[in-house]
Amino acid sequence: HKIHMNIVRSHCLFLCGFLWSLTAFPPCAALGQCRGSSPEQCSRAVAVQRRVDCHPQPGATQENCEARGCTWCTTDVPNAPWCFFPEDSPYGYSLGGNAEKTIYDPNTERFEVPLKIDSPGVAAEDTSYDVEFTDDSSHFRIKRKSTGTLTKNMKKWQSQAIHNMLFMFQPFANLYGVHPFYMCVEDDSNAHGVLLLNSNAQDVSLSPNPSLTFRTIGGILDFYVFLGPTPENVVQQYTEAIGRPHMPAYWSLGFQLSRWGYGSIDVLKETDVQHLDIDYMERRLDFTYDKENFAGLPEYLQELKKAGMHNIIILDPFISKDEEPGTYRPYDLGEEMGIWVNNSDGVTPAVGQAWPPGNAVFPDYTNPRTVEWWNQLCLEFKNVLDYDGIWIDMNEPSNFLQGQFPGCADNDINNPPYIPSISDRSLAEKTLCPDSKTYLGEHYNTHSLFGWSQTAPTFHAVQQATGKRAFVLSRSTFVSSGKHGGHWLGDNFSQWKDMHYSIIGMLEFNLFGMPYIGADICGFNYNTTYELCLRWMQLGSFYPFSRNHNAEGNMEQDPAFFGEEFAKISRATLRIRYSLLPYLYTLFFESHVHGNTVVRSLMHEFTSDQQTRGIDTAFLWGPAFMVAPVLEEASTAIKKHHHTGIK
Repeated sequence: HKIHMNIVRSHCLFLCGFLWSLTAFPPCAALGQCRGSSPEQCSRAVAVQRRVDCHPQPGATQENCEARGCTWCTTDVPNAPWCFFPEDSPYGYSLGGNAEKTIYDPNTERFEVPLKIDSPGVAAEDTSYDVEFTDDSSHFRIKRKSTGTLTKNMKKWQSQAIHNMLFMFQPFANLYGVHPFYMCVEDDSNAHGVLLLNSNAQDVSLSPNPSLTFRTIGGILDFYVFLGPTPENVVQQYTEAIGRPHMPAYWSLGFQLSRWGYGSIDVLKETDVQHLDIDYMERRLDFTYDKENFAGLPEYLQELKKAGMHNIIILDPFISKDEEPGTYRPYDLGEEMGIWVNNSDGVTPAVGQAWPPGNAVFPDYTNPRTVEWWNQLCLEFKNVLDYDGIWIDMNEPSNFLQGQFPGCADNDINNPPYIPSISDRSLAEKTLCPDSKTYLGEHYNTHSLFGWSQTAPTFHAVQQATGKRAFVLSRSTFVSSGKHGGHWLGDNFSQWKDMHYSIIGMLEFNLFGMPYIGADICGFNYNTTYELCLRWMQLGSFYPFSRNHNAEGNMEQDPAFFGEEFAKISRATLRIRYSLLPYLYTLFFESHVHGNTVVRSLMHEFTSDQQTRGIDTAFLWGPAFMVAPVLEEASTAIKKHHHTGIK
């Protein structure tokens, strides 16, 4: 089923309620003390599990809640809403006509993500599930025909904001990518997945009802349901719809080394580094190299190639506009071809600030002319630096201002009536104004597609330049980015908890169809320690994308820096990885052809064992190899998991 719904940009609520087994719950007083409104109202209020937030913005009070016609009733249940829709009051959209295929607003055209997904040609009576709408259409439920159920009983309230943003890594914060996809394992061990193909900023809230509430501020509601029934089946079906992951080059499965801040070619030679961060550029200008500090860089890359090594160059998406006319080809050619993201007038380029000196403009990769421009520059630069792959960074797109010069106009596009709970509550924070214009429309709709639209052209340019399978590593991602690139988990910290989080992120991106995934080993920000870095090297030896990388100004953390014993232990773990590369390569082949995960959680293989569902401290390579790393400081053994007997 594809539920296709046109919605109003400024303030939309759509509740996707999986109401397969609603029962009468006790009044809220039985679940948490009720205060506010009158005692009578509170005693008749919607049971806590069934509340739908009527004031998701900050600053809810009883007064402004009741002004919306909603009920105010506090509760001790963590994260449950205090302001909520009355049960007997309809909300959301009213249904008119036949909703079997499409629900739409006939009064306006809405933005649609330009990703073609072919739904299988199965008649409704032949599907393995049913879709049912409630009378007021504010809910719909999806039932698995074989069991009559679809979801398990969620026990917690949890919300997640979705919107690409340059932001330091934090749990539950919106970061670099947008993947509105989830997988759920039901009580009977059947699994399902749901994709909302929508690129606008949105909030997704889970409640113990069980239900999901999607609040998106634009686009359409385009849902796809994947019925498994196993977790692996769900991912296979999902990647069949969005596109199978690319097949990485064999060499890219080796251990890789990088840092921001090497500073000179002499340091590169001492470290045998394979990734070049922005240090190699002349004044941080794309498609240049520093001929003073990195004199001889082209020749050095040739030496690495003769030694059987490969190298990756970084490129950023912003182009300096303040160089002397005729001296900086990327800008001059882009200006001639008219390929920039424009201001709201659709004519003048949007100007912000980033790494290069002066001001910068931003290529619009949704424009076919930009793809020509990028391809041409990547091919030309191959003749300058003989690279093997390209790492595209800062492509949310990042901008060091809040919007471009001279600031964002005060209108409903830049400041809509409802802003999801994204970091800093601004759609323009560290990026461009939402009313900027791209080839596909307003940046309001296309913002989270920027990195996605850059990845495929980069993949094809690298493939053409090298004549071999392409290596592309992108920070910003969207649904189907795995077809053309890999991803690292961004600017993490040298902390024990971040090492643990990396396992969760790695498992998530395998669900998203991006199995070539890893985190910065030993951490990107802060100084690491001997013990943390050694444990992280042991874990990182089993990331599909295995790279040690850290930030400018921090201490060195490559394995050789810590001495002979550290290097010996790291080498031993990496040799296990290298001995298993044929197996890892086969897993990537299975992923590329059939859509399997490469790294998976234990529940993928032990589907009926409910104790495996909470394990996020161990993982599997395919079906046959388990990794259970030490994740706690001052530990020399892995403790028995509190859910299982794993030691």
